[in-house]
Amino acid sequence: MVDRDRRVSKLPMLGDDRPLIHTFGPGDREWSWGVTYIDKFKLRHFLYLNDDSLTIRCVLTVFKSRTEDVNTTISVPPANLFRDLERMLKDGKGVDVTFDVDGHLFHAHRCVLSARSPVFDAELFGPLSKNSAQPVKINDMDPTIFEGLLHFIYADSLPDCCDSDENTTMQHLLVAADRYGLDRLRALCEAKLCQGIDVQTVATTLALAEQHNCDQLKDACLRFIASRDVLSAIMDTDGFRHLKESCPLILGDISEKIATFRRRRTSMQHL
Repeated sequence: MVDRDRRVSKLPMLGDDRPLIHTFGPGDREWSWGVTYIDKFKLRHFLYLNDDSLTIRCVLTVFKSRTEDVNTTISVPPANLFRDLERMLKDGKGVDVTFDVDGHLFHAHRCVLSARSPVFDAELFGPLSKNSAQPVKINDMDPTIFEGLLHFIYADSLPDCCDSDENTTMQHLLVAADRYGLDRLRALCEAKLCQGIDVQTVATTLALAEQHNCDQLKDACLRFIASRDVLSAIMDTDGFRHLKESCPLILGDISEKIATFRRRRTSMQHL
C-alpha cells in the first residue's frame, strides 16, 4: 500500500515489507490469484493514518507472453449449388411442369425457372398462367436449343453442344436467351460468336446482332468486314443475301465502317 506521502508502507495483512509476488505460468487458466484478506481493525488504523484514503500500487512485469495457436486450416469445398440443381433436373425429382417442344417433352421445376427467367416467371406464375397438367407448348424452337436453355438455367453454363463452337447452334441459343430474358446466357453466346466470326458466318451473325440489339457483336462483325479485304467474298454467301433482305439499313453501317478503316489506314501510311 502507498501512504499519503506516496511512500510504500508495510502491508498490514502481512505485517512486513515483503511484496506479494506471483508468477503466472503457461498452465494457468485463471486471471486472478489467491487473496490474503486484511483484518478490519488493521485497515481502519491504516486509513486513520492516511486521511481515510487507500491506494494500492500493483506492478505487473511481463517477461514473455504467449497466445495459443488457434490458426487451423479447414478445407472448404467449392460451391456446388448449380451442380446440385443440374442433378435435380436430370433426376427429375419434384418436377411440376412439362414443356412440349416439337413433340419432345421436357420436365422441369416451376420455381427454378421462375427464379432464373422473368419470362418464365410471368408465364408460370403471372395472371395469365395456367396450372393445368397439360404440357406447355413451346413454338418456333428446336428441341436441342430448348434443352440447352434448360441446362443453362440449372447449371449456369453453356451446354455441351456448344463445345464444338457450332455457329448456328450459338445463334439459335442467343435468340432463345433473348426470348426468355437470360442476359448472362445472351452475353456468353455473344462472346462465343465473336470468336467464331469468319467469311461464311459474319453476314448471318451481323443480321442476328442487328435484330437482337447486340451492339458489341455487331461492332465485331463490322470490324471484321472492314479490316480485311473480304467484302467481295462475303457478298457471295447466302448469309449476305439474307442480310440485305432482312436488314437493308445495315449496308450503310458496313460502308461507313469500311470508309473509316480506309481513312485510318491512309493516315498511318503518311506518318
